[in-house]
Amino acid sequence: MRRVLDVARIQTVNWPWVLAWPVGLLALILVFNIVLFGAIGDAAPPDGRTTGALMSIYFVMLVVHLQTITQMFPFALGMGVTRRTFYAGTALLVTAQAAVYGVVLAALRLVESGTGGWGVGVRFFGLPFLVQSNVFAQWLAYTVPFLAVSAIGVFMGVVFKRWGQPGVYMVSLGSAVVLGGLAVLITWQRWWPAVGSFFTSQSTLVLLTVYPLLIALVLGGAGWLAIRRATP
Repeated sequence: MRRVLDVARIQTVNWPWVLAWPVGLLALILVFNIVLFGAIGDAAPPDGRTTGALMSIYFVMLVVHLQTITQMFPFALGMGVTRRTFYAGTALLVTAQAAVYGVVLAALRLVESGTGGWGVGVRFFGLPFLVQSNVFAQWLAYTVPFLAVSAIGVFMGVVFKRWGQPGVYMVSLGSAVVLGGLAVLITWQRWWPAVGSFFTSQSTLVLLTVYPLLIALVLGGAGWLAIRRATP
């Protein structure tokens, strides 16, 4: 366990990029939105003051953990760290980071609610599809998607280290073919109403936690199988 903690600590050496950059970018976008809607004033109706800019931090997390593999993996192996230990340390860092960011977002959502949308009625953290009935559920709704996007980043980084750029192209193309094929099949069989009914019958908490967690687990397992033969 000590070695796993050491690996996680090594990955935070570049803390401005790994830890500060996602939060800093989010803060900058939040300030921009507050200033924008404050300047617009009554020109924007109350229901038009919702912004999806919160998703930016999730995209940044994907990129951050892709680079965790492409940059830190060779460095860690050069220091004698095993692939198993490195991957376990990465999983620990991803989980801890997601949990902490989930707390931060949940706290900011409470501040936003208590200040009337930062004084200008903007909905930045309290997006309608994200709002939950209690604090723990709210934390889960923010946290679990972090695990999913981080797993995507880690997996793509592993694919790059294992098979290079052609591997990334093949995975991307293969994913597009599979999704496109499913879309064609569903359209051909006229299953779209049933598919829509299935997802609309699910609670938002299930959609934001169960399915992203499955994605994280599947990609995490696939990444482990691939990284065992990856070269620095």
